Amino acid sequence: MSPIVGSPLARVDGHAKVTGAATYTADTEIRGALHGFLVLSTVANGRVTGIDVRDAERSPGVVAVFTHRNMPELVMPTAQGTVYWKRVVPLQDTDVHHSGQPVAYVVAENLEQAQHAASLVRVSYDARTPQADLAEAMDEAYVPEPGLKGPNDITRGDPAAGLAQADVRVDVGYTTPMHHHNALEPSATAAVWHGEKLTVYETAQGVNATRATVAEALGVPPADVRVLSRFLGGGFGAKGPVWPHTLITAAIARELGRPVKLVLSRAHTYTSHGHRPETHQRLRIGAKRDGTLTAIEHITTSQVSRTEDLLFNTSEPTRMLYACPNVRVTQRAVRLHLPAPSMMRSPEVVASHGLETALDELSYELGMDPVELRLRNYASDNPDDDGAPFGSKHLEECYRRGADAFGWSKRDPRPRSMREGDTLIGWGMATAAHTAGGRPGAGARVVISTRGKATVQVATQDVGTGTYTVMSQVAAQSLGLDIDDVDFELGDTAYPYAFVSAASATVPGVGAAVNRACATARRALIDLTVADTRSPLHGVPADRITVEDGILHDTDRRTRRDTVRAVIARHGVPVEATADPVFIPPGYSTGACFAEVRVDPRLGRVRVTRMHGFFDAGRVLNRRTLRSQGMGGAVWAVGFTLSEHTMVDPHLGRIVNPNLSGYLVPVNADVPEVHMGFVDKPDPANPDALGARGFGETPMTGMTAAIGNAVYHATGRRVRDLPITPDKIIGEGGVR
Repeated sequence: MSPIVGSPLARVDGHAKVTGAATYTADTEIRGALHGFLVLSTVANGRVTGIDVRDAERSPGVVAVFTHRNMPELVMPTAQGTVYWKRVVPLQDTDVHHSGQPVAYVVAENLEQAQHAASLVRVSYDARTPQADLAEAMDEAYVPEPGLKGPNDITRGDPAAGLAQADVRVDVGYTTPMHHHNALEPSATAAVWHGEKLTVYETAQGVNATRATVAEALGVPPADVRVLSRFLGGGFGAKGPVWPHTLITAAIARELGRPVKLVLSRAHTYTSHGHRPETHQRLRIGAKRDGTLTAIEHITTSQVSRTEDLLFNTSEPTRMLYACPNVRVTQRAVRLHLPAPSMMRSPEVVASHGLETALDELSYELGMDPVELRLRNYASDNPDDDGAPFGSKHLEECYRRGADAFGWSKRDPRPRSMREGDTLIGWGMATAAHTAGGRPGAGARVVISTRGKATVQVATQDVGTGTYTVMSQVAAQSLGLDIDDVDFELGDTAYPYAFVSAASATVPGVGAAVNRACATARRALIDLTVADTRSPLHGVPADRITVEDGILHDTDRRTRRDTVRAVIARHGVPVEATADPVFIPPGYSTGACFAEVRVDPRLGRVRVTRMHGFFDAGRVLNRRTLRSQGMGGAVWAVGFTLSEHTMVDPHLGRIVNPNLSGYLVPVNADVPEVHMGFVDKPDPANPDALGARGFGETPMTGMTAAIGNAVYHATGRRVRDLPITPDKIIGEGGVR
């Protein structure tokens, strides 16, 4: 049997998606469902002094309009990791903390009626001047209490002494703007009550987290709440936390005694769930003349809201990636009258972009090749954990093979030295690194029917990464069945527990659970076979039995065989097995990223023309889906570096480009062919997951800086404030 795991199999759910058979939350047909639409605040700081809903209530089809006056009371959820706006729930009082906060919720018989009635709601405010400019509020920065990833101020060694010992120093600052997720599928909720029990159809990256939070907010037992999320049209972190609109919809459905569905408009997604906050970074790096790092000081200041201060863009790369004895990383926050930030794909990319750009600047100060500088400071063991060994790390191989594939040795290191006609050509590189695992694991259940077909169930999610496919492969190989005989089911809290699909935890957590449950089922199947007097394998020692393609073999006499279907059919009862959650060991996926850009010096236009990445993600479970994840990260890196920017009016605190015509994401014309390679060596730290690690968020952490470093190499201009737009290339005299 050829290996199923590792094969580049097409998505098992692909046919359903391209034919429209896949049912997303907004597609869910619910008999008698009402439709909701939000009315959002137009001020960023103040309080509601009056709401006139009379015209809205008289509008055709309107069933109810909810405001702070008649909204059912909700309990503030407290469950860590499930909700990040812990201090306020909208529609419970008159306070307004940011523009775009829900101040009314219209319910009507259909969506168009709800939208029209929402436009008739009149709201008056006692408005105060908001503070919405991070640069102007930097003197109010503070270090929050420990958060999701521990303390926000960590020191190793003596950074001041390390900087004093350095022969060469760089002291630089970088900024990144606010970014939004812009998933193809907007967030949606449909709530259906059956007596005291609630079913929630939700665009959720964590069905179990949603259940826990909804149950607490509504004051019902978690066992009485079922959450379903069969397909997700992208989440990227926005659908990981549980946001107020979900709780409000469930409460209103209970109040009205009818199902209610809410689908956020594109504009509503910019304020109704999180975003990547604007950041300011300062890096001070010291090194000896031979490139050995003596100190790194990395201070990141992020925007948070007025109601919470949890930080997501943490600095693990600075602490973990290089063998530097003296390191300080500090995460600071500034409270602004803006929506609450949250996790966003590759949260470590902010710190990585700063670190990897600063190292590129250091390489020019030293006159040293950027790859060589990184190799001089290679960390074989984890410097952030007293030198404890990584499960596995093959980053040196990534540097070598990535550089060879890209042709890095042909690079002229002098800025502005590579041209084609009037076009400037630049090559840049950076290291990619992202922590994975280190989270609660998952459980799994497998049932092999009397027809020899297996159903595997886990309450995880497929956020578009290929979870349906990869877990079907793991199950098929572990069971010894053809993949067509395996049906993997997810997205239902009725299934065994799984953690949120975030933090690169799904492959190592769910994969391990599926493998354990299926291995138990396979052993039970073998025991049935050797105990069955009607089986040709009766009495054969169990350790001599293998299962391949649905056939059990005696390894000593291959002609002696039985089929899975025949064994279970004679048994007359399905074979079942389960696996309980086990904590996912921490992992560390790394890689080397290389980018080529071409710059028109007259127009300042930057085109990315080549991208290469070579990565260590542990064992490759599906080369096709893994490559797709790498390509997705590379595409997002183009947007992160060159175009994406949520713009806020600093006087009104209002987002002024909440749409895809003003928020510029990369399109096909912006993206070249992307080359992805993999070491493909199992990580021994997680054998249950077959040595695989979480990977999807890794590529972006290196590719953004690779692109920015290539722009510098092409132009000789270091743009430290993202995005790198034409005005920054040709400004102040332009590129000659």
